Amino acid sequence: MIDNLPMSIKENILKLKSTLPSDITLIAVSKTKPNGDVLEAYNTGHRDFGENYVQELVDKREALPKDIRWHFIGHLQSNKVKYIAPFVYLIHGVDSFSLLKEINKQALKYNRVINCLLQIYIAHEETKFGLSFEEAETILKSEELKQLKNVTINGFMAMASNIDNEEEIKNEFKSLHQFSKQSLIFNFESLILSFGMSSDYKIAVKEGSTMIRVGSSIFGERIYTKP
Repeated sequence: MIDNLPMSIKENILKLKSTLPSDITLIAVSKTKPNGDVLEAYNTGHRDFGENYVQELVDKREALPKDIRWHFIGHLQSNKVKYIAPFVYLIHGVDSFSLLKEINKQALKYNRVINCLLQIYIAHEETKFGLSFEEAETILKSEELKQLKNVTINGFMAMASNIDNEEEIKNEFKSLHQFSKQSLIFNFESLILSFGMSSDYKIAVKEGSTMIRVGSSIFGERIYTKP
């Protein structure tokens, strides 16, 4: 029956954006999706897209409109920073000071200041990456950070546990929001809290997220062929 047909990407993204508070930034996670799908979302006026794989991001950036704001949201290896340094809008997953230094090094080559988020480990899953609250605070208060003139830390990114327990997810998000309230100490100009995905973004918004990363609710489920 026609009534059971799935909504289009355009319908999905417009519906989602209509339900979000105006101060929430939506990152449309387009990893593994073809350029045509990105263009369908782009043609609604959307400009913020997220990718997990460096080569896929580079390829899409070359092929798609240049006013797209590309967010790198995956686990970033230091030896691949150089490929995205010329254009990346925001790197969400900085999980070590050594990676931050490499981003600064590559940004300097292009006379850029690259915006970054520190990835915080809030989940109870060993497969997740991230800094502890203590490690993040050490980085933010370090004198060495002041020497990195080509990076700016704008806030934090996190992923909750992949579980059905909404109360646990809520508590994980809440822990990051509470930590972020120390932002006056950390001197953020405009704090970004990037947490919440297709399965839990509604909880995330209630718990203080300012940026959600949504893929399958916009583009449909993925077939993973990449390692």
